[in-house]
Amino acid sequence: MYTKKVMDHFTNPRNMGEIENPSAVGTVGNAKCGDIMRMYMDIDDNGVIRDVKFKTFGCGAAVATSSIATELVKGKTIEEALKVTNKAVVDALDGLPPVKVHCSLLAEEAIHAALWDYAEKNGIKIEGLRKPKSDVHEHDEDEQTY
Repeated sequence: MYTKKVMDHFTNPRNMGEIENPSAVGTVGNAKCGDIMRMYMDIDDNGVIRDVKFKTFGCGAAVATSSIATELVKGKTIEEALKVTNKAVVDALDGLPPVKVHCSLLAEEAIHAALWDYAEKNGIKIEGLRKPKSDVHEHDEDEQTY
């Protein structure tokens, strides 16, 4: 059963769409379930995420986790955005069914993929940022726990 927040973010997603000329774009996916998330960011010269949008192909939980993830990083610094974990995404939605927790991991990975793209485009190293396994990849089932 989905929480009211999950249903709200699924039926009324925040920050859906694309950013023209984004500072960063990250795309991640799970080959097993078919969910694909793409996150666009506009980051200012001080490292603050001015705007963030997403496009997601997937189930309702994938849309909801993408939506809440954009809310969690919008207006934050790169360093603050890196601290958004899949557990933070689940908590912000007041929970997810266990079978859908992988969607929260994709949301975390989409944030990291976009920030990795930003770092590469700008020739900078972001402390604590891990390189995405690939642009669209299948993650290990073990990684779904939080």
